Amino acid sequence: MRLSRYFLPTLRENPAEAQIVSHRLMLRAGLVRQSAAGIYSWLPLGLKVLRNIERIVREEQNRAGAIELLMPTIQSADLWRESGRYDAYGKEMLRITDRHEREMLFGPTNEELITAIVRDSIKSYRDLPRNLYHIQWKFRDEVRPRFGVMRGREFLMKDAYSFDIDKAGARKAYEKMFVAYLRTYARLGLKAIPMAADTGPIGGDMSHEFIILAETGESAVFCHQDLVDYDILGQEIDFEGDLTPIIDRWTGLYAATDEKHDEARFASEVPAEKQIAARGIEVGHIFYFGTKYSKPMGAVVAGPNGEQVELEMGSYGIGVSRLIGAIIEASHDEGGIIWPESVAPFKVALINLKSGDATVDAACDKLYAQLEAAGIETLYDDTAERAGSKFATADLIGLPWQVHVGPRGLANGIVEVKNRKTGERREVAIDQVVAAFA
Repeated sequence: MRLSRYFLPTLRENPAEAQIVSHRLMLRAGLVRQSAAGIYSWLPLGLKVLRNIERIVREEQNRAGAIELLMPTIQSADLWRESGRYDAYGKEMLRITDRHEREMLFGPTNEELITAIVRDSIKSYRDLPRNLYHIQWKFRDEVRPRFGVMRGREFLMKDAYSFDIDKAGARKAYEKMFVAYLRTYARLGLKAIPMAADTGPIGGDMSHEFIILAETGESAVFCHQDLVDYDILGQEIDFEGDLTPIIDRWTGLYAATDEKHDEARFASEVPAEKQIAARGIEVGHIFYFGTKYSKPMGAVVAGPNGEQVELEMGSYGIGVSRLIGAIIEASHDEGGIIWPESVAPFKVALINLKSGDATVDAACDKLYAQLEAAGIETLYDDTAERAGSKFATADLIGLPWQVHVGPRGLANGIVEVKNRKTGERREVAIDQVVAAFA
């Protein structure tokens, strides 16, 4: 994509309303624009990142055996009355009355609707287990939306729901999602640590939240250093096999948010040199809640002996749009964002240092065509801005690689390649640039 034809409204100054790094950089780098309190329009660069995160989340859900569907944003209040949550949920739920005076709501989550779908569709234990998920926009009317997409009112979420005939099956479903989440965050370039958590308004008696370490995190976290060093992507995972050893490894060491932190346990269980006390950001939450929804909503199936069995359920959420803010909080410097390659909107920033110079223009045009032909997504800065301004923009938007093409280097047949994360610069022969990224 040529920058001269792209829509990238960057800002030079820090917006006054932005209180944290991710909000500031998302506005400055032209990823989002606020349309109302806690509600954002996703501009082209931000949307590309959002879609990349969504793709990885989807791939790992599918790998773990979950099946995608799509539920609506607007739900009937009657379903929530069946579960007993309509009045209990509180003012975060946006309630709506349609033209026929029917009470509706903008879904903050989907336990009721998915339970109704399965209740009306599955009648026998032979059709179990099932795990159904979707990636859909949610709305929760936060009393004080702040911190940009980290605490917004409208957000994109992946929510999955498992259905099993017994507790043993439900636990296996929970373990599959636990491991899928570890893989998802690792692929996103994040070090996520599972921590036992309260179940909150979702309910249930087993829950973990996944926390990434970041200096600007919303809560204090305490954990064993080894949890940060574990590598889930280096393991072969059989999602139909026994996942208990993996779960035990990731839950066997001390890890707690400030709400559940026990200073005495932390001191006794974790050697001093392995103790981590830091700030963290929640990037996902999983729950097992048994029959909390199936029982009041009559979601039953015929068991092996013909008896009626209430479904055992769990739910599993990832804030897809929130993840963008979390990644930026964990990966940035004074110059701007540093995207992991897996989610970056473009892999390469190709920078023409002297637009209008026939030789430089021709070399950049040729290199741009070669990169695109090789499937390497490239943002080509062909604008008439000064070189310093182009460098600042490239650093701000955080693409993993920069290729600087100028008359001095071209005279010797070379260009400069910069790694955004490390800052390392090296000279590369112009005919070897594509191979360097292949």
